[in-house]
Amino acid sequence: MDELVKMVADKTGISNEQARMAVDIVVDFIKQKMPGSTGEQLAALLEGGNPADLLGSLGGLFGGK
Repeated sequence: MDELVKMVADKTGISNEQARMAVDIVVDFIKQKMPGSTGEQLAALLEGGNPADLLGSLGGLFGGK
């Protein structure tokens, strides 16, 4: 998530603290809108988790296992 925070700070000209708050707000919003544990897995991915875990969950949304 640090990479995303840095990108937001660089592109907007806001401080890293402000960018982290903005990213946290957006991630929390997305987590609330996604079904089941997918939102939690997205947050874990942003913290350096395994992308395959998120892709597996998304596959389940479209009839996968």
